Amino acid sequence: MQRILLLILLTTLASCSLPKVHKVIVQQGNIINQEMIDQLKPGMTKSQVAYVMGEPILKNTFDENRWDYMYTLEVPGVLRSNMRMSLFFDGEILGYFTGDLAPSDPASAN
Repeated sequence: MQRILLLILLTTLASCSLPKVHKVIVQQGNIINQEMIDQLKPGMTKSQVAYVMGEPILKNTFDENRWDYMYTLEVPGVLRSNMRMSLFFDGEILGYFTGDLAPSDPASAN
């Protein structure tokens, strides 16, 4: 009986020293930051916007004049962050944009 208790005690103590499980940081979509939004100006061409923002993860197949950007960052048990931006074009020219971030200079979004 003593051997069984000793074995249980040793197993319990050994399990306390096991390494912790690694939590994977998950990033999905296009990274969106304030610097990128500050560079966007109405009147830019689609290629200029793609240079600043990258190609959108979602292109609306029914409306090619709308580009949607989404970014999700998840650190399990610590943080979950979602960002969205929608850019609207008039043909090949950026008309306006909306989303979770606004330009530092509000006049640049008009």
